[in-house]
Amino acid sequence: MKKGLPIGINTLEKIIKGNFVYVDKTKFVYKLIKNYGYYFLSRPRRFGKSLFLDTIKCIFEGKKELFEGLYIYDKWNWEQKYPIIKIDFVGGNFTEPVQLKRKLLKNLQEIIKEYQLSVSTEDELPNIFRDIILALV
Repeated sequence: MKKGLPIGINTLEKIIKGNFVYVDKTKFVYKLIKNYGYYFLSRPRRFGKSLFLDTIKCIFEGKKELFEGLYIYDKWNWEQKYPIIKIDFVGGNFTEPVQLKRKLLKNLQEIIKEYQLSVSTEDELPNIFRDIILALV
């Protein structure tokens, strides 16, 4: 028996491992991936954007165990893993440009650390971001 609705939980892993109700959106994720292009995901506030993006992240990270019984489980190559660049603006106060720059740099430093990249953070933000992408491909 499921615990109930995952109010305030926006990660797939917590929902699945916590045995909460999860509405399977992996069919839509699979279609987005297979028909790749540019997408703008617009939904009302508190309507599951973070969970949807976390679901995509878990798929690309190859977390097969989270998808057992879901649409994508037998359609995805779980052996193939992809690096994820996640820029998170949660908890930021961006009334001044320097605050935004500081938050972006912190996000980029976390990515560099996670993937153990040899990328200098002494350059301008666009160059650091480019160097991270080049180091990951």
